[in-house]
Amino acid sequence: MASFGLKVIRGVFAAAEHVAPRLSGRAAFELFCRTPNVKALSEGERRAVERAADFMVEARHHRLKTKTGCVMVHEFRPEPGRRAAGTVLVIHGWRSRTEYMRALIEGYRDAGYRVVSLDLPGHGQSQGRRLTMVNAVDAARIAGEWFGPFVAVVGHSFGGAVAANAIAGSIGNIPPLAAGRLVLIAAPSSLPAIFADFSRMLNVGPRSQVAMADRVERIAGRPLREFTGDRQLAHTPVPTLVIHAPDDREVSADHARLYAGAGDHVRLYWAEGLGHRRILADKGVIECAVGFVAGHREPVSLH
Repeated sequence: MASFGLKVIRGVFAAAEHVAPRLSGRAAFELFCRTPNVKALSEGERRAVERAADFMVEARHHRLKTKTGCVMVHEFRPEPGRRAAGTVLVIHGWRSRTEYMRALIEGYRDAGYRVVSLDLPGHGQSQGRRLTMVNAVDAARIAGEWFGPFVAVVGHSFGGAVAANAIAGSIGNIPPLAAGRLVLIAAPSSLPAIFADFSRMLNVGPRSQVAMADRVERIAGRPLREFTGDRQLAHTPVPTLVIHAPDDREVSADHARLYAGAGDHVRLYWAEGLGHRRILADKGVIECAVGFVAGHREPVSLH
């Protein structure tokens, strides 16, 4: 966002806090949920999509209808004649798409798994310009109805939070997603913390923040304060692997520590020096993530 535009928005929210905090809170929530234009790719993003063109041709593409639109699921099968070891669901993060998850998908497929990769609402080849935890978890539910149960769900960044919430059954009226294991890579664990960061960036005041939280509770069926990883995983004893880089500047390492505090069924491994995005292409990370799902003994540290 351009600095001038950001200053204007911060000024508007500062004024609205005193005049119309409920309206301001709703506006802030809608801005929070607004997804980037999938056609307006940066040069780097365009090159990444082009490099993955042959890879995407190998997939079977399924457009599935959800409560709020249609999402695309890409199915990657093991080599012909090889019996699948099970199905793994892969979920990308914010401003991402299946193409960017290529190394991870290939790692599981090469290990004999069928992989289904979900393009979240407003991303990749899915419809819409709005992404909430509710419509994301609903998309995961639809993928589960068509392709589950899953031996594992693997998520990066916001996709990891979606995976955790889907398996924990955190959204009202959406049943828990059936999966044997959970892998969270560079994933945020606290929606309250994310909303707080967003509010500081846009100068959303405390009364407007209350209106934002009310909006979350209305559509999700639970208070915002309950959307924390330790609480969710503590009540969901699915074997979980958390992989995070201490130097991640987009999702603080504190989020990984919060997940790790959920119980003995959660294992935490540090991927030193890999940041938020390079972590997806690292060979050691892929081997660790695949090995955990396969039941292999994990290394003490990735680096």
